[in-house]
Amino acid sequence: MSDFNRGIMKFDYADRPVAIVLSAVLVLGSIGLLIWWGLGVAYL
Repeated sequence: MSDFNRGIMKFDYADRPVAIVLSAVLVLGSIGLLIWWGLGVAYL
């Protein structure tokens, strides 16, 4: 069992590159949207 198949990612093949890239895009995209929204609200 790899280290990626523990903790929050408890599903089979959690260490596949596709799963890792998808998770990274989801997390970074969410952070980017929050920053974009925050700047838009702050400087209306």
